[in-house]
Amino acid sequence: MDAAEWDARYADTELVWSRGPNAFVEAECSDLPPGRAVDLACGEGRNAIWLASRGWDVTAVDFSQVALDKGRQLAGDPGAGGAVDWVCADATSWRGEGYDLAVVAYFQVPATDRCAAVRHVVESLRPGGTLVWVGHDSTNLAEGTGGPQDPRVLMTAEDLLADLEGIAVDVERAERVARVVTTPDGHGAEAERTAWDCFLRLRRA
Repeated sequence: MDAAEWDARYADTELVWSRGPNAFVEAECSDLPPGRAVDLACGEGRNAIWLASRGWDVTAVDFSQVALDKGRQLAGDPGAGGAVDWVCADATSWRGEGYDLAVVAYFQVPATDRCAAVRHVVESLRPGGTLVWVGHDSTNLAEGTGGPQDPRVLMTAEDLLADLEGIAVDVERAERVARVVTTPDGHGAEAERTAWDCFLRLRRA
């Protein structure tokens, strides 16, 4: 989908994503001291807004201006000590520098675009800065539930590490992780099913 298609999707519903932060992002970032953060492919900014509420100065990047405008409305006052700078840019070509934290959640694009994005975002980190990346894992197509059904936009943590060849990083976690999804069971009730995500946490060396 291009920016215009995402603009239409975001304009068509009150919220495409949840108001609260992604569970993996929340778990991994709660204990980090606030600094400068980038939320790449931020959508409506749920992770950016949460980080700002915890005192981070956040750059929220997405190529959908409609999503950014909704995020700005949702943010209101992000809380003392934090702010969000909403930037309309393509996540595959955006570049920055001096960030303490980069967050990327469910940025599902073909391998060439993914490689460009993860390399650029890691290069935007200061030495010692942290990347937290979560996405739909390649195995979810056959073994999990939900998520994109196009294998070209799925990935593994190993794929992301291969994308970063030649960039010095210290890998803290690189693995497949389970996520519980509640869906209708077809009989008027709900059932819990497992979705599989890839998870990568590293520091720029």
